[in-house]
Amino acid sequence: MSLLNIGMSGLSASQQSLMVTGNNIANVDTAGYSRQQTVQNSKSSIQNGNLWIGTGTTLADVRRVYNSYIDAQLQTTTSLNSDAAAYLGQVTPLDKLLSDSGTGLNGALTKFFASVQNVNAKPGDDASRQLLLSDAQALSARFNSVSSQLNAQNSDINGNLTSMADQVNKLAATVAQLNQKISEISNAGGQPNELLDARNETIRQLSTFTGAQVVERDGNMDIYLGNGQPLVMGGTASKLEVTPSKTDPSRMGLQLNNGSSTVDITSGITGGEIGGLLRYRSTVLDPAMNELGRVALVVADQMNTIQAQGIDKNGAFGGNLFTSINTAANMASRSTATVGNSAGSGNFDVSIEDTGKLTINDYKVTFTSATDYTVQRLPEGTAMGAFSTTTNPPPVIDGFSLKLTNGTAAAGDTFKITPTRNAAANIKTEMTDSKRLAIAAPLGAAIAPGGSGTLTIPASGQPTLTTKFDIYDPTTTTAMQNGMKYSTPVKVVFGDPSADGTSQGYQLLDAQGGVLSSGTIKPGQNNTLSLSIPLKDSTGAPIPPAPATQYSVSFDMTVAGAPGKGSTINVSLSQPGTLDNRNGGVLADLQTKQTVDTGSASKGISLTDAYGKLVEGVGAKAAQGKLDSAATDAILANAKGARDSLSGVDLDEETGNLVKFQQYYTASSQIIKAAQEIFSTLINSL
Repeated sequence: MSLLNIGMSGLSASQQSLMVTGNNIANVDTAGYSRQQTVQNSKSSIQNGNLWIGTGTTLADVRRVYNSYIDAQLQTTTSLNSDAAAYLGQVTPLDKLLSDSGTGLNGALTKFFASVQNVNAKPGDDASRQLLLSDAQALSARFNSVSSQLNAQNSDINGNLTSMADQVNKLAATVAQLNQKISEISNAGGQPNELLDARNETIRQLSTFTGAQVVERDGNMDIYLGNGQPLVMGGTASKLEVTPSKTDPSRMGLQLNNGSSTVDITSGITGGEIGGLLRYRSTVLDPAMNELGRVALVVADQMNTIQAQGIDKNGAFGGNLFTSINTAANMASRSTATVGNSAGSGNFDVSIEDTGKLTINDYKVTFTSATDYTVQRLPEGTAMGAFSTTTNPPPVIDGFSLKLTNGTAAAGDTFKITPTRNAAANIKTEMTDSKRLAIAAPLGAAIAPGGSGTLTIPASGQPTLTTKFDIYDPTTTTAMQNGMKYSTPVKVVFGDPSADGTSQGYQLLDAQGGVLSSGTIKPGQNNTLSLSIPLKDSTGAPIPPAPATQYSVSFDMTVAGAPGKGSTINVSLSQPGTLDNRNGGVLADLQTKQTVDTGSASKGISLTDAYGKLVEGVGAKAAQGKLDSAATDAILANAKGARDSLSGVDLDEETGNLVKFQQYYTASSQIIKAAQEIFSTLINSL
C-alpha cells in the first residue's frame, strides 16, 4: 500500500504540474499574465525498523513568478511613455501648421508687404491698391484660420479628457473590486494568482492614462493621483470628473469626487495621456495662442495707426484697415470672472493701450477689498502691483488697462485676464474700398516761386507728422483730422541771415499771416524744422474751446541750402489723387520695424521675427518631444523585457516542462503498476 500511495502521489503531482504548464501555454498571449510554477514537498517518512522510508510527494503551492519592483517599473515607464506620446501627438501637427508656408502666417505676411511695396511704386494704380486690400483680407483670414485650428486642438483636448476620465473611472472601479475579491480569498487562505495578475494589469492600463502612485496596504493596492488624492482605497473608488475650469470655462479641468467632497487636481496631474495633454496645453498651446494673438494685435494696431496718419486717394484721412482692437466685445472677452465670485461682481473691460508692451502671459486679478486689487502675471505668479478701481485713468499694466464694469467686486473675488488669447480669431479686414488706403502723407511742402538763394527741400525732407492720433479715441481723432483741414496751409518765411552768415531766422505763419512760431537755421547745411500748428474748426475757433488745452499737430521737415530773404515754403494738406507714397513707406517699414515686445530688455522685435520666434519655439518643443518619445519607448521596451524575462511565458521552456511532466506521469504510473503486480503476486501466493 505504501508503494501504491507513493505512485499515486507522484501521479497527482505530475498531473497537476501538467495542468499548470498547460495553463501557462494557454495564457501565453494573455496581457499581464504571470507564469506559474508548482512547488512540491516530500511527505513525511515512516519508520520501518531502524529505517525511515519516504511516503511520496505533495504539491505545496502553485507559485506566481512575480517581482513587485519590476512591475512597478513597468507601470512608471508606461505612464511616462504615454505622456510623451500624447504630447508628441499634439505638438507635431501644430509644428507643421505654423511652419508650413501654405498654412502658417509667414507666407501671408510676406505677400502683404510685397503688395505694399508694389503700391508704393504705383500709388495711384487702382489694381495695385485692390491687390493690397485683397492681401490684407488674406492676412486676417490666415490669422483666423490658424487660430481656428488652435481652438480646435483645445476642443479636442477637452473631449479627450472626458473620454479618458471615463476610462480611469472604469479601471479604478475594477481595481477596487479586485481588491475586495483578493482580500476575501486571501483571508480564507487561498492564493488568487489570476486575480493578482488582473489587478496588476488593470493598474498598468490605468498608468497609460495618468501617473498613479500605488501603495500596497494589507494586501490591497491603494492608488493616489495628483498631490496624493486617493482614487482607490481598498474596495472603494473615487470618481474622476471633468468640468469647465472655474477660472477659464473654455478649458476643462479635473476634479476628484469621493462622494462627500470634490478636490480640483488639474495642476497636480502628471504622467499618462492625461498628463501629456495637460502639459501640452499649458506649455505649448496656450503660449502659442497668446503669441499669435499678440502678433495679430500689433498688426491691427500698427497698421490702423499708420492709416490714420495718412491721406487716401479721395483726399481724406485714412480709416481702419482692420477692425479696432478695442471694440466693446473684444475688451469684454479678455476677462473671465472666476466661478464662485460674489453676486454682482461684474467683470473687467481690458483695453489695449500699447501693443508693443504686451507679453504672452495671462494674469490673475485678486480683490483685497471692494475697490483694491492685486495683479499677478501667470504662470509664475509674479506680482505686478496693487491697484484701485477708483484710479482714473486706469493704470497701464504690460500694455493694457483694467476697468471694472457692470458690478461691484468684493474681497476675495478673482478674475483671469487673457489680453492676447482671442485676438487672432477676432481680427478682421474692415476696409472694403481700395481708394481708402492712405498711402500719401497728410502734409506736403513746396517752395514758393520768386524766392532767392539756394533753398531746397531734400526728397526725404517732406513734412512728417510727429503727432500720433489716438485711433481708439475716434472723437478726438476726427476733431484733429478735421482741424488740420481748416488750419492749413501754413507758410515758412525766411528772413535775413545774420551778419556773419552763421544763422538765419524764419517764421511759421498761418493762412492769415499770423505768426505761429519762429526759429533759426544754419544756412548752407541741412536743417530739421520742428513745427506745430494749433488746430481750429471751420469757424476759426480753437479746438477744443477754452479753457481746455488746445489741440495741435506737430511735424518735422528738412530744408537745405541758403534761402534768400523772403524765400517761402508752403505747407498744405495733401490733395486728392496725389502720387505721394510717404505713408505707404511707413507701412512698408513695419516688416522690419521693432514693434513687438518693446517693453523687454531687447527693446522689441519685428512682426516677422515675432512669428519666427513662435515657429522656432514650437519646433524646438516638437523636436524635444520626439527625443522624449524615443527615449521613453526604449525605457518601456526594457521594462517590458525585464518583466517578460521573469514573468512571461516562454513556449520553449513550457514545452520542455510538458515533456518532463509527461515522463514524470508515466514513471509514476509504472510505480502504481509495480505495486499492483507485487500485490497480485502476494494475493496469489496466499
